[in-house]
Amino acid sequence: MADFRKKLPDNVEGRFYVDSSCIDCDVCRDTAPANFKRNNQFGYSYVYKQPQNEEELARCQEAMNACPVEAIGDDGIVVKTKSHH
Repeated sequence: MADFRKKLPDNVEGRFYVDSSCIDCDVCRDTAPANFKRNNQFGYSYVYKQPQNEEELARCQEAMNACPVEAIGDDGIVVKTKSHH
């Protein structure tokens, strides 16, 4: 599971992010090229654009699920609700 505290500085602000455990495998860039780019200098992927529509959202979620090291995080939409135990 991605760690928000290890979020890479290249990520744009928002729901999805890539953390420092990225191994530069290219899965996210192939799956969601409109949202993920490669930092060529340091060899990792990052979110350069948050999803703007349902298709991009689905592709970002698919990339997150396909990431072999779980480096992609999704903060989701923060909604305060009562917890149900």
